[in-house]
Amino acid sequence: MSAATTGDGPWLDDAAGRLVRPYQASNGRTRPTAALDLLSQVRATGAIPLGYLGPEHTQVLDLCGGPVSVAEVAGQLRLPVAVAKVLLSDLVDSGALTTRPPAFHHNPTDRSLLEAVLDGLRRQL
Repeated sequence: MSAATTGDGPWLDDAAGRLVRPYQASNGRTRPTAALDLLSQVRATGAIPLGYLGPEHTQVLDLCGGPVSVAEVAGQLRLPVAVAKVLLSDLVDSGALTTRPPAFHHNPTDRSLLEAVLDGLRRQL
């Protein structure tokens, strides 16, 4: 068993994968305190959060220099979305992150948005 290098991510092993269970990152919590959608945009405020930050919290702050979606944060951290939402809400509660709902929050089936996605997919094929 060879541990991955520091640049490969937190607590990863080449053969076994993640060595720390995802829900340990959120101390077993499964419900975020902030209302976050998969497409909600989060961004670091520059404020230093008070209290203990785990390594995953620090990684989240590093990812959120510019606006990034909740889904993207979960994907980059290789964590379940529920765990990522808990980590993000911790940082929102501490003032280190701001959140903004997606622009089409009230109309998720906006025709122009769906057509733009379809056009993008067609160009990829």
